[in-house]
Amino acid sequence: MSDATAAAAFACRVDYSTNDWGSGFGVNVTVANLDSSAVSGWRLTYSYTGNQTLQQGWNGNWSQAGKKITVTNMSWNATIPAKGSVTAGANFAYSGGNAKPTDFAVNGAPCTGVNPTTTTTTTTTTTSTPPGGAAPKLRVSGNKLVTADGTPYRLLGVDRSSGEFACVQGKGMWDGGPVDQASVDAMKTWNIHAVRVPLNEECWLGVYGSPGGATYQQAVKDYADLLVANGITVILDLHWTWGAYPNSPDWHCKDEHAVCQKPMPDAKYSPQFWTGVANAFKGNDAVVFDLFNEPYPEMPADWDKSLGWQCWRDGGTCTGLPYEVAGMQDLVDAVRSTGATNVLMLGGLEWANDLREWLTHKPVDPLNNIAASWHAYSFNACATETCWDSQVAPLAQQVPVVLGEFGQDNCGYDYMETLTDWADAHHIGYLAWTWNPWGCTTGAVLIKDWNGTPEPGLGEGYKAHLLSVTP
Repeated sequence: MSDATAAAAFACRVDYSTNDWGSGFGVNVTVANLDSSAVSGWRLTYSYTGNQTLQQGWNGNWSQAGKKITVTNMSWNATIPAKGSVTAGANFAYSGGNAKPTDFAVNGAPCTGVNPTTTTTTTTTTTSTPPGGAAPKLRVSGNKLVTADGTPYRLLGVDRSSGEFACVQGKGMWDGGPVDQASVDAMKTWNIHAVRVPLNEECWLGVYGSPGGATYQQAVKDYADLLVANGITVILDLHWTWGAYPNSPDWHCKDEHAVCQKPMPDAKYSPQFWTGVANAFKGNDAVVFDLFNEPYPEMPADWDKSLGWQCWRDGGTCTGLPYEVAGMQDLVDAVRSTGATNVLMLGGLEWANDLREWLTHKPVDPLNNIAASWHAYSFNACATETCWDSQVAPLAQQVPVVLGEFGQDNCGYDYMETLTDWADAHHIGYLAWTWNPWGCTTGAVLIKDWNGTPEPGLGEGYKAHLLSVTP
């Protein structure tokens, strides 16, 4: 007999919430201890009235016998502190009705919010998220992103590429990929709670590429609204920008148009882009703004990090770049001038892999609503736990850190597994590159098709990991 099975009943409440996508749903159940003393060991039971079938569970030992569901504690969350709570989650498949259970019991007694030894009353439950399951509004509090009620929340999900390039490569808006409800449902089967959407500033502004202007803007807004309505946080990322770099290495794109990645955003269009995006999404704090994908201003400055960080923050005339640069302070100011209060993400140097001077050069934000964006691939300079401990962990103690992109240079999962485990231990969110079925031959491709069939190795490994964690 397990400790949870033998544990005594206690005054408790069960909060039950779902995120339903028609053919399945995710559920979170929170067991709150209303007693004045801690509880050691818990066992939750409840029953469905339909054909709901357990798929995967996390943060508890989930099992199903007929219509009855049983969840017992893990070794690490067996104790519920006085006035504290624990939360477990699972995914279910179903068809037909999906009524909320009403027979919640913990440690063999009805969980009614009162002392089970002195009274027996009708079981009650509460719903912890609003109907519809929209993504939460987010803000920065200390070193964490939190929801409106102050609950810590991590951004866990994927990047969905193509909005940055399809419009300038004659491929339409989303490179032929779907951005409909079925495609979002496929993401939900992975327990994805955040999607980073790379964008192109010239397409948004309608100065180059097609579709552009209002058509491009509406497509972005429609997709973002759909994701948010389905409980998925959206991160809008300025990925490709204007600005010629004629003295770049031969392997680098020299075109002035936004057809490739540039070392820094430009003063010509980038502030205008963020003013437009901020006006389009202000008031919707479930949308996060990633101000520039992967800065590397130190490269045109002959790898001078001091000049690189100065350019990063202040912009202007930067060594080795012929165009006027928009620094991170310029982009923060552009967003805030609209009245938008959205969380901002800022990547560091070396393609957002180096965060060592990030805090020293952090731009001024009147809302202090800024998180650090970190990119960590297996081929980057900082790609070991030793480096993460020395360079990233100290920053994560001061501000929220989000892995805006990560992956490895083959189709395995070993590096990604080490990194996600490390990030979990340091309360860092992460988004893997990429939710596009491009074929995994050199890594960084998660799916085989738009239905969400995982690529062997990294896709299967990352899906299993996402199903084991909660934001």
